[in-house]
Amino acid sequence: MALMTQAKQSAAGSEVAELTAKLTEALVRERIVPRFVDSYVIEHGRHGLQVHAALYRDLLGLLQREALIALTVRATELRTSEFQRTPKSKPRPMPARDAALYRRKFLAALARNERWSAGEALDFQRDVQIYEELIGRGGAKRRRKPFEAANHPFVDRCAFLLDSSFLEKARVAASKALNDIEALAEQVAASTHGSAR
Repeated sequence: MALMTQAKQSAAGSEVAELTAKLTEALVRERIVPRFVDSYVIEHGRHGLQVHAALYRDLLGLLQREALIALTVRATELRTSEFQRTPKSKPRPMPARDAALYRRKFLAALARNERWSAGEALDFQRDVQIYEELIGRGGAKRRRKPFEAANHPFVDRCAFLLDSSFLEKARVAASKALNDIEALAEQVAASTHGSAR
C-alpha cells in the first residue's frame, strides 16, 4: 500500500517537473516578453527604452520574471481547478489541501528547474501569492474590449516597469501580452496533462 502511494507521488512529481520545464522553455521559445517590449517601442515611438543595452537587458529580465509569475499562477489555477482523479472522471476543483500541496510541489520544481537560491525561490513564491490574492479580489471576470487593459497584477506591474510616464498605453500593451501568456499556459498545461495520463 505504501509502495503504491510512493509510486503515485513520484508520478505526480515527475508530471509537475515536466510541466515547469515545458512552461519555462515555452516562455523563452515564444519570446512573448521581447516581442511585447519591441512592439510597444515601435508602436509608441519610445525608442529610449532600447538605447542603453544594459538597461534594456535588465528591463527584459524583470518583465520575463513577471511573465513567469503570471504563467505560474495561470498554470496552477488550471491544474487545481480542472483536476481529474482518473482519466474518465469529470474535471472538478481540487480539494484546498491538495491544491496547496500541488502549488508547493510546483514552486519547488520551478525553483529546481531555474536553479534559484532559497532566497530567490522565496521571493518568487511571495510574488505568486500576491498575484493570487490580487486576482482573487478581482471578483467576477467579464470579457473586456480589445482596447481595454486587464485588471491584473501583471498588467499593472509591467506597465509601471515598462513606461510609467505613459502608464495607460503601457497597461493596454501589457494586457495583450497577458493574453498571450495565459494562452501559452493553457496550451502547455493541456499538452502536459494529456501526456501524463
